[in-house]
Amino acid sequence: MSARVFEEVERERTREISKSAFEEQAAALRISLVEAQRNLAGADFPVVVLFAGVDGAGKGETVDLITEWLDPRRIVTHAYDRLTEEEGQRPEFWRYWRDLPERGRIGLFLSAWYSEPLLDRAYGRIGPSALDRRLSRIAAFERTLADDGALILKFWMHLDRKAQQQRLESLQKHPRHHWRISQWDWRNWHRYEHFNEAAEHIITRTSTAEAPWLVVDGRHARYRSLRVLGMVNRAIEARLAGLPPPDAGFRARAPVASPAVVGATVREVKPLATIDHSNVVGRKAYEKSMARLRADLYWLAAQNLLHGLSVVLVFEGWDAGGKGGAIRRMVSALDARSYRVHQVSAPSDEERAHHYLWRFWRRLPEAGQIAVFDRSWYGRLLVERVESFATEAEWRRAYAEIRDFEEQIIGHGTLLMKFWLHIDKDEQERRFLARKDNPYKSWKLTEEDWRNRAKWEAYEDAANDMIAGTSTREAPWTLVPGNNKRHARLEVLRTLCAALQSRLSERATE
Repeated sequence: MSARVFEEVERERTREISKSAFEEQAAALRISLVEAQRNLAGADFPVVVLFAGVDGAGKGETVDLITEWLDPRRIVTHAYDRLTEEEGQRPEFWRYWRDLPERGRIGLFLSAWYSEPLLDRAYGRIGPSALDRRLSRIAAFERTLADDGALILKFWMHLDRKAQQQRLESLQKHPRHHWRISQWDWRNWHRYEHFNEAAEHIITRTSTAEAPWLVVDGRHARYRSLRVLGMVNRAIEARLAGLPPPDAGFRARAPVASPAVVGATVREVKPLATIDHSNVVGRKAYEKSMARLRADLYWLAAQNLLHGLSVVLVFEGWDAGGKGGAIRRMVSALDARSYRVHQVSAPSDEERAHHYLWRFWRRLPEAGQIAVFDRSWYGRLLVERVESFATEAEWRRAYAEIRDFEEQIIGHGTLLMKFWLHIDKDEQERRFLARKDNPYKSWKLTEEDWRNRAKWEAYEDAANDMIAGTSTREAPWTLVPGNNKRHARLEVLRTLCAALQSRLSERATE
């Protein structure tokens, strides 16, 4: 018995459109699509078009037609197979974030984020609960893109069991397309009902207002082409005109629940007020402790590399708070081939053309490597909030987005550590004045630093909210008293060494 989602499509019994009728309709549609793509070039949103569905239902042929009709310079196509070694060393969604189109462009995705969950469920490798957890991750990913403005179109290409058999046999006999059909396609066909059941659940759970599914009858190529390309054209035109999206067909009956967005005013906790600056370390004690910790860190990092454990270190804090000094002391104890420091400033034009998390996803380290972020994705909750570079809706939404991002990093087995180096307002002024009068450090002090200092209270409120709202059990903030530079540097190294040792101990018992 067919899954309920597909009953209407199968009842339609659509017929192939004649060649002359297709050519007439296609000519007008192609002109309209080219114009839509041209207008899209100046738009502030990307278009993400995803194809999934039955083997042999025309996904590849439809993508080929889209790329034939449109300007190839402003459209990218990505098809995914098994994870490469590079992809397997990062969280699952790294390869999809890496490939997202920039604003004003179209990205076509085949065998993407729905492929593995579908296969795993159809072959019984995961149960219903595991499938729902993976669908929740997918829904969060699509919601994050849609909230940032992306137009998401999802097409499920369907064939009934008999039609799929006929299609596979036809392709297998075709002199130019026989290579498309493998033993895996036939193996999947023998589990047709399992795939249909899993597909119905996936569609009903992930067809949302911002990312709806359109189920397309894949039996007739000309009908299929006009249906899909017509929807792409109408959806782009509607978004450009500021109109509601056209009806995409199937809507979810049981959408995946969205996690609550934590606003900055929800929490009254003031974490920065709890920081104690009384610890002072003398020079001799500092040099002795630093030498020991650097030796420990070198050995632990070498073991980390040997075991393929990746590390992400985030450094945030006040201007002149000691981030750079702590990072320099830390990395000088490491093999230069095992780490990379990312000094994060204002995004480039390419980075601004993507979601704000895009540039950080791309910089996640491979196995055994250490990525150090001197400022990070938390700019959305700090400078972008205070300076109004992000709207209130954007930075409030970022709490859930950042927690989800970090959850994926940790879920992949990466050690994530977040340091806030804290100094009080008087200490910052002393350091600013010292930099001003020091010819070797004066370049560090800018007019922007003084402007930020004038907004100390606003930044303090934002930092308190950020720490309270994003310090989780799996990814807590380490608050480092920074008025005494020596104490701060030692504290960073002690905390890092302890975490690396704990991780290596866990690996030894696995």
